[in-house]
Amino acid sequence: MQQQLLEVNGLKKYFDIKGGVLGRKVGEVKAVDGISFDVQNGETLGIVGESGCGKSTTGKSILRLIEPTEGEVKFEGQDLLSLSPEQMRKMRRDIQIIFQDPYASLNPRHTVEKIIGEPLLVYGMKSAKERKERVKELLEVVGLQAHHASRYPHQFSGGQRQRIGIARALANNPKLIICDEPVSALDVSVQSQILNLMEDLQKKFNLTYIFIAHDLSVVKHISDRIGVMYLGKMVELADKDMLYDDPKHPYSQALLSAIPNPDPDEIKDRIILKGDVPSPSNPPKGCPFNTRCPKAMNVCREITPNFQEVEENHFVACHLYE
Repeated sequence: MQQQLLEVNGLKKYFDIKGGVLGRKVGEVKAVDGISFDVQNGETLGIVGESGCGKSTTGKSILRLIEPTEGEVKFEGQDLLSLSPEQMRKMRRDIQIIFQDPYASLNPRHTVEKIIGEPLLVYGMKSAKERKERVKELLEVVGLQAHHASRYPHQFSGGQRQRIGIARALANNPKLIICDEPVSALDVSVQSQILNLMEDLQKKFNLTYIFIAHDLSVVKHISDRIGVMYLGKMVELADKDMLYDDPKHPYSQALLSAIPNPDPDEIKDRIILKGDVPSPSNPPKGCPFNTRCPKAMNVCREITPNFQEVEENHFVACHLYE
């Protein structure tokens, strides 16, 4: 039985909309609207959904890089939202993040040695010699060479920069890494290298990942379980094979029908969704997907469905299964 590492209950993050001459609050954007899930030790939980559905905000709220509005985030039984900034800083040694953009997430004025060595210094490795050795070791672990330590980020390709970002995240031997679309800015050939590297590192260091992405084939490749998000809410959560073979929620079905098929002779039914994603500042009443759902009923327009288990370890928020 795997041990539970992270538990998220009712997580919400609302951003205020200010307006008028005095800059008063006139509304709010419901970026993450009451989502719950857990992550077991050593597994990879994929989170997918289209742009703007709240995936990255969820990851950053767990780490408190963005302060959540409401909810509970328990890491190894400890509620992260109740910690002081100093206690949270110590806790971040165990929870790290790989950012989406390898061009923006590395300081262009620092050498690779300083970028990777900084977390080591922050968490108590005072000896410059030890730090130098550890940086060298980390670079080799992610497939770069020791002599790269003296270079600057602009001297590397996108894939190499993302490897530097991964080395920085690994520096203090974390237990959980939140991967915020770590391959979306990279070429397809480089994507596979980075994904294979991440899988190798997971086995080697017993890492746990929350893998955020919008590319469904990438998520299937690396994840054990997958959560589907739409407009700030989790609409489906299941084992990857269960989700890909038998998606329950109409939104998951539409997403999976859009995956390109390499076989030109196989005819596949595409589900084309009508309309646009509603604004998170003014979400529709009832089920958030009811304005675009081909199976919407009257109850969907009035009552928000509960996120519940419809099969073993298969959770769905849809009135079709109530």
